[in-house]
Amino acid sequence: MPQRSRKKQQNTRPHGELRQSQLLTSYGAGAMVDLPHQSIIIGGLNQWFGYRDYPIDEERLARRVSEILEVNQIDLYAPPQSQTDPSQPKTGIGAFIFPKWFVAQIEETYFSRSGKRYQTRPLIPEKRLLKGKYEDENRKKHSVVPVRFVQACRNGHISDIDWYLFVNQDCRSNCPAQLWLDEGGTGNDFADIFVRCSKCKKRRPLSDATIPDFAALGYCKGERPWLGENAQEQCRHPESKKAERNRLLVRSASNAYFSQILSVISLPESDQALRDAVSRVYEEYLREADQEDIAYCRRKMYKVKEALEGFTNEEVWQEVQRRQQGGEPPKKTIKQAEIETLLSAETVGKDEPDSDFYAYVRPLESLPSPLAGKLDRVILVPRLREVIAQVGFTRFEPALPDIQGELPDEELEMTVGRAALDLEPKWVPAIEQRGEGIFLSFSENAINEWMEQSAVKERGKLLRKGFKAWCKRRNLAEDKAEFPGLPYIMLHSLSHLLITTVSLKCGYSASAIKERIYAGEGGYGILLYTGSSGSEGTLGGLIEVGKEIEYDLIQALEEGRLCSNDPLCAQHEPDNHQEERFLHGAACHGCLLIAETSCERRNEFLDRALVTETVMGQETAFFLLDLDCFYHHLTTK
Repeated sequence: MPQRSRKKQQNTRPHGELRQSQLLTSYGAGAMVDLPHQSIIIGGLNQWFGYRDYPIDEERLARRVSEILEVNQIDLYAPPQSQTDPSQPKTGIGAFIFPKWFVAQIEETYFSRSGKRYQTRPLIPEKRLLKGKYEDENRKKHSVVPVRFVQACRNGHISDIDWYLFVNQDCRSNCPAQLWLDEGGTGNDFADIFVRCSKCKKRRPLSDATIPDFAALGYCKGERPWLGENAQEQCRHPESKKAERNRLLVRSASNAYFSQILSVISLPESDQALRDAVSRVYEEYLREADQEDIAYCRRKMYKVKEALEGFTNEEVWQEVQRRQQGGEPPKKTIKQAEIETLLSAETVGKDEPDSDFYAYVRPLESLPSPLAGKLDRVILVPRLREVIAQVGFTRFEPALPDIQGELPDEELEMTVGRAALDLEPKWVPAIEQRGEGIFLSFSENAINEWMEQSAVKERGKLLRKGFKAWCKRRNLAEDKAEFPGLPYIMLHSLSHLLITTVSLKCGYSASAIKERIYAGEGGYGILLYTGSSGSEGTLGGLIEVGKEIEYDLIQALEEGRLCSNDPLCAQHEPDNHQEERFLHGAACHGCLLIAETSCERRNEFLDRALVTETVMGQETAFFLLDLDCFYHHLTTK
């Protein structure tokens, strides 16, 4: 609701409703929303009320968020829910009216000097409205709508355009003259939209504001209207240290708001149990112990024996030695901790109603020949909890986590800067989802051997050329961007093929299945999972598919061999400047691209030529599909 005093706010019906998940994605703090009669910008976390009733516990995520935001501690809370009990304090999220320039709902005709006809409407600042209406020369009142255009910078700051200054550089913002917005054609071409002053007769096309390095809109003043009054900060370019140039932004455009989120799977870390066990007896028995003392204490002292049950003396000694030397627990990336836990044992977690995670290894008997020696392990995950937290947001371009699931600590690593959710962040909004999944682990030796093939190396050079062209187009230095590597691109492409295939059998739509690709120190794997915000989770469709996932893998490989856009798709060169699909190899909407809610990389870094045979050959494929084997398994299934 538009910002008012909190007392008055509690006695006012909300002006709109949003789902909790939307407050972390499309309509979080700093996002612009159109209401029936006005446009608003969602308030920062200092304008959220009633959230303390919905804490979320996920230590690993909270610790990582606090490191990114450079604060000592961060708490996680779910966005406040609506309160229906009139005896309880109202909950909700404050908002501010934005922009504060309006266009009157009256159309007149204007003819330019060349004789071209334009539809023109008055452009008015809020302070000149009379009770929310525009009063013309005849004292007739007309309704108004918010202007479509605002200005913003790469650091997420946003403000109204000074339209007087835009039209006439010698004019001041308190000029009494009436401004007019002239629109020719459909109004979608900036070259056909002009701002005109009725006093000085000057007229300027809006397209001037789109010219790079022209600074037609001036330099950013660091305004952050979502955080309230007096929330300005000094805007600085990371390299020049000068203020950023303002850029034209259409309020309803898809590049006006990109939520920056971080997610983790709530998995018990493989070495967390060891650290907890040692902690129970360390101060009393093991602080001064050596390796021989540990064996002696376990034999003679029942409390030590009981606490360290299930761990070897060597494992205990390594943990004790680390503590004695003052070392911190080894720092692991988000995905490294997850894959190590998944691969740590035959069974992980507990199969209990309140368990956050439970997984077990599914026996692999005879694998089809294309998968033999390459698919290492299939792990079924009947119980899974994902926690997602919003760290900030960007404008103009998204800033995604890297292939290890981590967000960059320094804004210098991004082409756009992260905007803050609060003046002094002490908490961030988060949601939890419970569901199920399938984890596929692939042989590290098989992947290393595949990467040594000359054809694969040549394909890698081609994909890197596209990556370099992508960096150049974004004015991004290559050392500030990370090429994910061929194993990641191969697994990512296979994941998309598998999601499309599995969705036809599991009962979930393809857009409801999400992926996590693991291609780092811990190993190589794909986690396909789904979840919902309800405590009951999901219905087990993925688990049933996982019991015979090898058949779906073969089917996915077969589907990937041919695209409806072949041979154009298979022949695509990533560094082709006419197509500008720099991060795609053999990939398009006909084969690999899926819903962006499912993909962790916004449908980037894809190439089915690394996965299976295409019409261009099979020299680069990780899987060599034997069609006789494929049809045999289909008929004997």
